[in-house]
Amino acid sequence: MYFKQTEAGDEKKTQRIHEGDGLIERRNLFGSSSNLPIQIEIWELDEGVSEGDHIHGDARPLEEIYYFLEGSGEMTIEGERVLVEKNDALMVPPGLDHGIRNTGTGPLKMMIVWGISSYK
Repeated sequence: MYFKQTEAGDEKKTQRIHEGDGLIERRNLFGSSSNLPIQIEIWELDEGVSEGDHIHGDARPLEEIYYFLEGSGEMTIEGERVLVEKNDALMVPPGLDHGIRNTGTGPLKMMIVWGISSYK
């Protein structure tokens, strides 16, 4: 048995995340079907939309990997501005303050993979 999802058939959530600006469209990939200890989502941010800066701390030490599918934007990681664009990837270990903003024209689309980290 295998599982297939299509963008047209997927349920999408639109929400404000971590006190950011505007609404982010989220599409979960295989969340209820996979047994892996991770979550994978596709996020789309319209121009000017952001995920607010936040920290995943000791109580929930999440590690996140961002892979940018289209558009351009700016991540802040521990106050440092990091420009991102299509085909860039960033990994954010637990405990680092971080967020993302679409600073380009058109949508910023990314895949985010996260799970509990054993990072030391």
